[in-house]
Amino acid sequence: MHTTRFARSRTIRATTGLAAAALLLTACAGGNGGSSGDAGAGDAPAGDEFAGTSLSVAASWSGAEQKNFEAVLDEFSRQTGADVSYTSFGDNGPTYISGQLEGGSPPNVAVLGQPALMQSLAADGDIKPVADEVSTAVNDNYSQDWIDLGTVDDQLYGVWFKAANKSTVWYNADVYDEAGAEAPEDWDGFTEQLGLVTDAGYAGVSVGADVGWPLTDWFENVYLRTAGPDKYDQLTKHEIPWTDDSVKEALTVLGELWGSDLVQPGGDQRDFPTSVTEVFGSDPQAGTVFEGDFVAGNITADGNSTVGENALFYDFPSINGSKPAVVGGGDVAVQFDDDEATTALMAFLASPEAAEIWVPNGGLTSPNTGVDTSLYPDDTSRQIAEALTGAEDFRFDLSDLAPSAFGGTPGQGFWQEMISFYQRPDDVDGAAQRLEAAAAAAYAK
Repeated sequence: MHTTRFARSRTIRATTGLAAAALLLTACAGGNGGSSGDAGAGDAPAGDEFAGTSLSVAASWSGAEQKNFEAVLDEFSRQTGADVSYTSFGDNGPTYISGQLEGGSPPNVAVLGQPALMQSLAADGDIKPVADEVSTAVNDNYSQDWIDLGTVDDQLYGVWFKAANKSTVWYNADVYDEAGAEAPEDWDGFTEQLGLVTDAGYAGVSVGADVGWPLTDWFENVYLRTAGPDKYDQLTKHEIPWTDDSVKEALTVLGELWGSDLVQPGGDQRDFPTSVTEVFGSDPQAGTVFEGDFVAGNITADGNSTVGENALFYDFPSINGSKPAVVGGGDVAVQFDDDEATTALMAFLASPEAAEIWVPNGGLTSPNTGVDTSLYPDDTSRQIAEALTGAEDFRFDLSDLAPSAFGGTPGQGFWQEMISFYQRPDDVDGAAQRLEAAAAAAYAK
């Protein structure tokens, strides 16, 4: 979803000279697995370590994403002899997994988009902690933030295969050039550049807030930068109230922007795709739109601007000298049994090699730090990936970690209270109190 530019060929790291299981562990543990180059997947030796073994894998991906992930699974099959089948559960992951468990036939491996679901499955004993060789691969190839996200009760259960960078600010380079604006260094510079765009006759930034999730993403990015990662974690778990001074500070920063003339009017009546069109359509009305790396897909679908040419992005700006940080999402692989073939597949998914099969085709941002970023198909997707893996602080989308009654339901909780605050951005105390009341009710259930 992150880009529509597909590479015509792929290059992956060659792996040589060992039996299949040892080959997988070597590729994972070293984070390099050989030399990068123009060699195709066929350079890695075929194997029969798990010939006659059938594995099932389930994930949400369909269409082009399914095709690319199946290529990853096919390479594992080629190297090991295992027969791997794939099922797409679309947007019904929790329901699908629950049904398979009730029927006694869960997949060997599932790739989930909700950390809370992984935590629930782990607590119920439905999934297995990863084996030592998988844990070694994860420790070698992932930052501590991603390791922590895959850990439940001090045991590692998850391998994060796909990530989303939700700290990207997209801008129309034609509008910025006309206004004499440029990518800013920090929040003060951000508002200054929006001012230049406004002076040129455009809105500085377009917001689509007819539902609340884009506004929660604004808050999460500002809060991570003003309060820091520890407070972010405490607020996520509701260990501190939403009336905390740190929350009010972030709301104040947002309120000052949202209440200014830098923001295009009517945001609470505008949906998110329209906010992108307002910036990158045939008749731009604004210069900037904030949202995740998936904005590239909206821009391409509009067909009036070109990602990487006049449709560019910069990282969400630092506030008060905050370190580089990313709020994001992702998809985590978990295993429902601890058979050797299942463990080998998990080890493969934790290796740079696995991600490098998909990366050149576009649509995958990998959190694996061992992945060769030169394999990304264009400068924009490479910039997105390097911002993600290079972030000193990464935190998962807070609303995705919160109870759905607070963090994921239209018309109530976090979503609705951020809309109310967007409409009355000077009511910081009132917003904080309403957010706390909604959070307290949801977390108590």
